[in-house]
Amino acid sequence: MNGSSTEPTGQALALALAPPSWEDLVTSALLGTDRRPPAAAVPGREAPVALLDAAAVVTLRRRAGLRPAAAARRPVPAPEDTRPALPAAAARRLALLLADRSGGGGGGRRGSSPDLMELLPQWLAAANAHGYAAPPQALPALLDAARGRTDLRPAALEFAGPRALWLARLNSDWRFALRSAPGGGAALPDSEDGEAVQRLWQEGLFAERVALLSALRAHTPAPARELLTATWATERAEDRLMFLDALRTGLSAEDEPFLEQALGDRSRNVRATAAELLSALPGSALAARMAVRATACVAVDRTGDSPTIVVEAPPECDRGMERDGVVARPPAGRGERSWWLGQLVEAAPLGTWPGRLGGRTPEQIVALPVADGWQGELHAAWCRAAVRQRDAAWSRALLGVPSAPEAGGPGAVSLAERAKLLAALQDGERAEWVAGFIATHGLSEAFQLLGVCGIPWAAPLGRAVVDALDIARDAGSYPWSFSGVMGLAERCLDPAEAARLDGLLAIPDEREDASPGAGGYWAEAFQRLVSTLRLRAAMATELSETSPSGAGTQPPEAAD
Repeated sequence: MNGSSTEPTGQALALALAPPSWEDLVTSALLGTDRRPPAAAVPGREAPVALLDAAAVVTLRRRAGLRPAAAARRPVPAPEDTRPALPAAAARRLALLLADRSGGGGGGRRGSSPDLMELLPQWLAAANAHGYAAPPQALPALLDAARGRTDLRPAALEFAGPRALWLARLNSDWRFALRSAPGGGAALPDSEDGEAVQRLWQEGLFAERVALLSALRAHTPAPARELLTATWATERAEDRLMFLDALRTGLSAEDEPFLEQALGDRSRNVRATAAELLSALPGSALAARMAVRATACVAVDRTGDSPTIVVEAPPECDRGMERDGVVARPPAGRGERSWWLGQLVEAAPLGTWPGRLGGRTPEQIVALPVADGWQGELHAAWCRAAVRQRDAAWSRALLGVPSAPEAGGPGAVSLAERAKLLAALQDGERAEWVAGFIATHGLSEAFQLLGVCGIPWAAPLGRAVVDALDIARDAGSYPWSFSGVMGLAERCLDPAEAARLDGLLAIPDEREDASPGAGGYWAEAFQRLVSTLRLRAAMATELSETSPSGAGTQPPEAAD
């Protein structure tokens, strides 16, 4: 035996009978034994060694002193998931996607291999569209992936099904699943069970009540509104705002009386939300009042050489305007009258303007000159109205033609506004407009616009993106500037485009003015794009295969 294992019996006994506290030992370790020697130091022993010996004794004492606890209740069995099982090949693919947790992401070069983690959202969307159940053995990895990426959560939890909530109650790392579920994971009563609905509405937690109102609103809007009306006067202001927001689902003219009542609410935010909802109903009384106010400010002057829109902004913001949602105080840097005008025009039904402005179409109206520098303010308000009312004709007119200088429609003053206007168009028309924008202006400003296009991209849009990337490569452009668009193309291009890209895989001859190594990067990026498209095609095929009963429930390794 060496010397360090031999202790004086008296000292060891004293240490065992009266050990220092664990907190004292931790403090000595943090501060250092030179500054704070351990209280249980044995004469002749070095302080660090004495500290470790004391820690060992206290650890053993703490473990030995634990008393057996009563056995916990066994958890209830996991609920059944009656959806069909995944095809075996798709289950193996899911395991591979979940195993690639690191993704390819980050800056710099990503190599030529597909980024599997970035394909997971698309795979989940397709699996949910088929109505498949998640393999039980994949649920922990699926929940871990959703925990780290909030964008995955809705699709991941839908795919995981009821067992996700069961697991989340057993593992605190997955509690987000309970927070994301309606009512915090609580079961909602059947809408036909009036007594249970009333009990939950009267006695439930706030999250449960919001979930109940949203669920009822999605299927039976009128009973949901009646439920809210019954307790409206006693709700807190912040709760009234959340409840009112739930009325966006299924909004109709039948909601108008209740929303008109909410215009008199003591909370400014509640009043503003009620006014916004009413202005989205073109036939509402509020919309009619706003139309009267707005048209009193805008007219056509025919006395000059050509018709011109003239604007006379409101001179004041009266009580009626404030009650109807007009915010009286403008933000810093805005004039009061232009601020009020913009709110009036934004809330007025767009169908009002052709009759007011000489029977002109939206295209003819936005083409008219506007006197005294009011064009920007007026057209921007029409843009907001078109977005709020989802009016395709006005959105089309305000966007203008994509080949216009800077693609600036009469009122589209920013890419963000153009993206919002595009959302009111059908997928095909939206894709065609963005394709025309790219053909004229390239990809440098197209990223936001591409984000609102349907997936997979329509063929004209896909061709426009690929052609623009090819042109950028041939021009010797800085390749990393297009990494965002290339990433979008990997997720959104139609997989059928892969064959057309084979000619872009070779490393091109580099121009003298090109960025160093650009040719290799472009070839690498196109290789990754082609590989990703082919992988997406394979994934779609795997999910479409019919599998024998239970084929999707076996562990991936067992299927190899």
